[in-house]
Amino acid sequence: MSTTPGTPALPGAIRNRGWQVTFVGMGINLALGVLYSWSVISKAVPADWGWSEAGRALPYSVACLMFSLTMVPAGRLQDRYGPRVVATVGGALVGAGLILASLTSSLFAYILGFGVLAGAGFGAGYSATTPAAVKWFPAKRTGLVTGLVVGGFGLSSVYVAPLGNALILARGVPATMLIFGIGFLTIVVALAQWLRVPPAGFVPAGSAPKAAAAAPLKVDFTPGEMLRTWQFYLLWFMLACGAGAGLMVISKLVKMVEVQTGLTLGFLLVAILALGNGGGRILAGMLSDRLGRKPTLLAAYLSQAVAILLLASATPDNALGTGVVMAALSALIGANYGANLSLLPSTTKDYYGLKNFGVNYGLVFTAWGLGGFTLSLVAGAVFDRTHSFAFAYYGSAVMLLVAAAATLLLRPPARA
Repeated sequence: MSTTPGTPALPGAIRNRGWQVTFVGMGINLALGVLYSWSVISKAVPADWGWSEAGRALPYSVACLMFSLTMVPAGRLQDRYGPRVVATVGGALVGAGLILASLTSSLFAYILGFGVLAGAGFGAGYSATTPAAVKWFPAKRTGLVTGLVVGGFGLSSVYVAPLGNALILARGVPATMLIFGIGFLTIVVALAQWLRVPPAGFVPAGSAPKAAAAAPLKVDFTPGEMLRTWQFYLLWFMLACGAGAGLMVISKLVKMVEVQTGLTLGFLLVAILALGNGGGRILAGMLSDRLGRKPTLLAAYLSQAVAILLLASATPDNALGTGVVMAALSALIGANYGANLSLLPSTTKDYYGLKNFGVNYGLVFTAWGLGGFTLSLVAGAVFDRTHSFAFAYYGSAVMLLVAAAATLLLRPPARA
């Protein structure tokens, strides 16, 4: 550990807790991935509850919207009061929402519990993990640390969907919601107590020395200052394109493969996609520390466009339509989608600093909810009318190519 020139030396008892906070954050996100259990819960809702097919999608859609919108106020709160408080509130909201839903068969109660309360909890918990971790490390490890923390959320569907399915078969939907509510409330709140940020004046070992300058340079941007830079809108647009293109395909991937190739891979495909999603976040973060954010983003967008066009060309009569190739394409699509959620927070931190990182990335992250899920719903509506996935395939490819072109314009904002 070192200190900046002119800063009093920190007490010897203070040690770098970076890896502890990183893996605690990863654990919190693994628990918050209970969001992904909705796919098995909605399928298991009994017919006598009287829910329509459109109604079964509402709690999840509302949860995702609340997730993205809560990131902004939760980010501001964690910047001000610290990650421990905000993550604790997030865990409490997730638990309370799931427990509320477990008490009834009402669709409105599920929208309120799983959608509004748990959705807000997902946003609060998620917003508190990455800023807490990256503050303990030098800039050269931002990508790796971010990838590890957010990788937990991507990997969570590997276990949460089969766990939910097993509990539903054994106990039914209400009991499963109650078990999830109590279990994940306990896990997130307990882990949140280990989140902490370094003390004022802390400089991680390995940080580059600050060069003397003729005039002070801006390091930390307030949200208002960030919103006055064109780079923010370019980052927002790129995340909307990357997330939207990914989700237009991911949300219908199992059906796409079944319709085009006749393969019924079901949960296996979902698990492979989840492994790609989580692994892609970690790998992209590591690569971006070595190669830079721009080249890694460019590679992710271009390879995602290629993977989706290959998926569009798959039929039972060609090599693309085999189970092995479908599994490989699913992993690649998941990995490139996950790369967005590792590289965009890292870039936000690089450009706008750590002091207001929580709320600043919260503003960027609204692109995931407003762009990503809006486009996935549009793709579903177009399929209902045309019975074709052409819009999802070619619309995604075009958006990814535009996002790839946008990376070439990226440069840090003026800091004078």
